[in-house]
Amino acid sequence: MNTDVIILGAGPAGAQAAIYAARKKVDAVVTGKVTGSALHGTHIENYYGVSGVVQGDDLLNNGVTQAKSFGCTVFDQNVVSLSSQSGLFKAVLESGEEIISKALILATGISRKKLGIPGESALFGKGVSYCAVCDCNFYKGAVVMVVGNESEAATSAEVLTKYASKVYWSADSLDVDGSLVDNAKSAGVELLSSRPLVINGTDRVESIGMDDGSTIAVDGIFIELGGRSSADLAMDLGIMPELDDTIKIGADGSTEMEGVFACGDVAGKPWQVAKAVGQGAIAGLSAAEYVRRKQ
Repeated sequence: MNTDVIILGAGPAGAQAAIYAARKKVDAVVTGKVTGSALHGTHIENYYGVSGVVQGDDLLNNGVTQAKSFGCTVFDQNVVSLSSQSGLFKAVLESGEEIISKALILATGISRKKLGIPGESALFGKGVSYCAVCDCNFYKGAVVMVVGNESEAATSAEVLTKYASKVYWSADSLDVDGSLVDNAKSAGVELLSSRPLVINGTDRVESIGMDDGSTIAVDGIFIELGGRSSADLAMDLGIMPELDDTIKIGADGSTEMEGVFACGDVAGKPWQVAKAVGQGAIAGLSAAEYVRRKQ
């Protein structure tokens, strides 16, 4: 599929970017799951023009509906990889479908969602990681576990098989395209239905205590909850995030790579809906103007 602008992320920043890009009469595609937004399952009561408490899911669903009403195509799938060639960008969805675009907007938020189990914080950086792409090279010949139910866990588990001697994937339920699961299994990943309850170790991760009563000896655990974040995907293009996983942007939402824009949580604090929506509008307009200049 070919389009003018692809927006990665269906949260407030992504939906607003899509709306503004579409209103500039360029073709726009939105990818992502509203359930992956930090606003999912929450509520806000300090948003401009909204009195009282409003449910986050209502705002998210209304935003996607608005984007569709302006002509945007919306895929309820995460992007698993990005690449660029000859001034164009290619995004690959969970299903394997490819989308080619002239401009790209990163709006999937930040990663590092935590399990919140004993040992996780104490052993962070000592075998606990939140980025397989960043740290896989440190686990050559090791035994590792990936935890997560969505596309990030699936792709991370497959990648880790190229480095580790054994890869477990803990997922008590799956919310990911079956082709990604098949790819991971074909690469040698062992899928577990049990989930971690505790991470054991003194100076390094040594084992994981599971909810089925078993204990699995591992050298590292990769916590990959949700889809790939904007910071992770940016690295596919050679854009290096800051140490806190944010991406530097200009006043127009542009990144260090021509044709790539970013907005929302990945652009830094404050992590507020009002800021995400404002940056989304700017990024959508900027991407549309960039496409028009290229025509």
